[in-house]
Amino acid sequence: MTATAVFTARALLLDMDGTLVDSNAVVERIWRRWADRHGLDGDEVMKVVHGRQGHASMALLLPDRPAERNHAENARMLAEETSDMDGVVPVPGAPEFLAALRGVPHALVTSADVALSTARMAAAGLGLPDVRVTAESVGASKPDPEGFLKGAAELGVAPADCVVFEDSGAGIAAGRAAGMRVIGIGPRAAQHGPDAVVPDLTRVRVEPVTDGTVRLHVG
Repeated sequence: MTATAVFTARALLLDMDGTLVDSNAVVERIWRRWADRHGLDGDEVMKVVHGRQGHASMALLLPDRPAERNHAENARMLAEETSDMDGVVPVPGAPEFLAALRGVPHALVTSADVALSTARMAAAGLGLPDVRVTAESVGASKPDPEGFLKGAAELGVAPADCVVFEDSGAGIAAGRAAGMRVIGIGPRAAQHGPDAVVPDLTRVRVEPVTDGTVRLHVG
């Protein structure tokens, strides 16, 4: 987009991978190895896995496999991901963006679990928001809206007054299903119809307003 869009909100809900943290290198390594083990096309697998919990991706890619096996394998992969921080860096503009949110209600809403989200944010040099909704917090993975609705509830803000920051199709769909506006970050987001899309967080300016709202200048 070339023009600047302005959004007014009372709270922001932030995805992690692809939005605050660039973890593409490790996600590619681990999921392409998984695809090879199961005789699946790596490119097709990568179209599915972004934004979802691992077991939810496996359920789509191996629909005949029992859920128990998906959850067991997902636990092993989460441990593998948590031990591999090679190439994990902040999305451009993420440190400044998070610094600008001091005093602004915001939450991390991620499909990662506590251990992985803590490790990746630390590897990227980013502080964790006080409010965090992780894989352990929800019964349903994105694109289900449960995570975003829980984040809004914990912040005490109505869904319509929240803006979501997301990079994936599953995450954008979850934000929309929660009744929230969605700002897309990065090239994946542009394919899924967010309300606005920018290459990274350097193109977002946060302006707190005296009435307790925040203006987001996007573009």
